Amino acid sequence: MLSEEQAFDVVILGAGPAGYAAALYGASAGLKIGIVERDRVGGTCLQRGCVPAKEYLETAAVYRSIRGAVEFGITVSDPVVDFAVSQKRKQAVVDKLTGGLAGLMRSRGIVTYAGDGVYEGDGRITVSTGETLVGDKVIISTGSRPRTIPGFEVDGRYVLTSDEVLLLEELPKSVAIVGGGVIGCEFASAMADLGSKVTIIEALPRLLPGVDQDLVDVMIRSFKKRGITIHTGVGVTGHSPSGEETTLTLADGSSLVVNQIVIAVGRQPNFEGIFGGRASVAVSDRGFVVVDGSYQTSEPGVYAIGDLIETAQLAHVGFAEGVAVIKTILGEESIPVDYSRVPWCIYTHPEIAFAGLTEEQARERGYDPVVKKDPLGGNSRARIIGEVDGFVKVVADRVTHQILGVHIVGPWATELLSPGYLAVNWEASVEELAHFIQPHPTLSEAFGETVFALTGRSLHVG
Repeated sequence: MLSEEQAFDVVILGAGPAGYAAALYGASAGLKIGIVERDRVGGTCLQRGCVPAKEYLETAAVYRSIRGAVEFGITVSDPVVDFAVSQKRKQAVVDKLTGGLAGLMRSRGIVTYAGDGVYEGDGRITVSTGETLVGDKVIISTGSRPRTIPGFEVDGRYVLTSDEVLLLEELPKSVAIVGGGVIGCEFASAMADLGSKVTIIEALPRLLPGVDQDLVDVMIRSFKKRGITIHTGVGVTGHSPSGEETTLTLADGSSLVVNQIVIAVGRQPNFEGIFGGRASVAVSDRGFVVVDGSYQTSEPGVYAIGDLIETAQLAHVGFAEGVAVIKTILGEESIPVDYSRVPWCIYTHPEIAFAGLTEEQARERGYDPVVKKDPLGGNSRARIIGEVDGFVKVVADRVTHQILGVHIVGPWATELLSPGYLAVNWEASVEELAHFIQPHPTLSEAFGETVFALTGRSLHVG
């Protein structure tokens, strides 16, 4: 018996950040929205990524603060990490946010279908539970999953991805993290702070490729002080488990014995099994759905956003893409996302955050860049909280004085980025920003001081 078709203005496949943002924004504009999700709403970011990983990092921050309390005259005897308790708190945070999101979607009249969805073509999505949804427009946002590498079968015991790490009840005594990108460095930072002996192995010549090297150098110095071993320019070929340990073999012939291996080599799009025979949506050789500048696929009226397309795999970028698609569907003016200026946040200790161009990128694009840095060693608030490793770095054009890039490393860098992000995207000049008064004593003063110095006259910046 054929299922009854349910009609909507927009049908969305995937309720991760991109999908649910499109649903919420579209519903608030009066569109009738149906959305299909195989898991809980919120996608990777809420269930297995951004939110639980940052809870993990916050546990590390609290433990680090307690161990350093003696510097403030507070004596604490032998703090112990009960990681199972931390995991319960993490899950409580995730559950609370998931429930809130589901409630918000219901309150806006969004109809959610739980099950596997397949886009069949002609605006139709079939659900494994038997329903068929028909949309005037269709948005595909099925997200991504951790990449794996040959010779490292994920078993949850010896070999893990970020998914399995976030389910651990106990931390390993020693761990090798294969991959020195954002995910690998964040896990390395947290696990080292919580007592694991950590080794990072990165096949490329440096950690965090694409990030300003000055920022990366500060992070690396901190990592080494905390006992993290770093190998760059070398890959891995396999591992041999034995008892509670496994021997990891590197491409240069050396080996390393650890309790667990975390594979953190990026994420791949979930495109398999989501298109039926009548769908005419083009997929690239790398598995990304091909879209035009308005996120429309090769099939008219069908859009793709989020990790499923080859753009920055960031939740907040997915939010922006979801809004942009709905504006296009509504016939409103939609400003394309400028991926060269989106905010990037890395929650290692110390944190890293940036938006816009590095000095090298600015030069490659034909600018004549001038750079100023304000080290946090001279910042009153940084001295007060006892975290002085880091700086704010601003890149501007020497001729027009336009701010091209803002790069921050240090405490709460991710929270300090917003004014720099706005300056870059508003194409503000250093003179325009220098007019604004920064509150004292704050970490945010460092951005104001750096911009002020670029005018040619400074206060505390040399």
